[in-house]
Amino acid sequence: MGIMKTIAITIVLLGSAWTTAASGSPGAADSQLRSFAACAGRLSAMMEHQWMFDGAASERTKAQRAAVIELINAIMEPAQGRDVLHWRLMAKHAQSVLLTRATFNDDPDDAAWAETQAVRLTQDCTGFLLS
Repeated sequence: MGIMKTIAITIVLLGSAWTTAASGSPGAADSQLRSFAACAGRLSAMMEHQWMFDGAASERTKAQRAAVIELINAIMEPAQGRDVLHWRLMAKHAQSVLLTRATFNDDPDDAAWAETQAVRLTQDCTGFLLS
């Protein structure tokens, strides 16, 4: 139950950061940067997962990740590099846990839930990119 609680909290926190960034409130630039960093991390995890199971899809994900990294570079202040790396790594880890859980789970209901969450989070990140 501990891992589910951790994942749920991560999803809520990242979702609230995304909502704050979209609202244009003070500090929205930092929230937007945090959201982009989380997306870069998620897409990195997805790309690495796809290397094992769907090499062709990994190329598309790699291009999407590169586009998000360009957005990060466009709005990031030089002093924010450590924070951005931290946000990316945290999101990458959380996404990797979901993907592993979806792929190697003995419980089909839990695997389906994890896959749904992983797909939704990835779609949230790619939805704002031009195809």
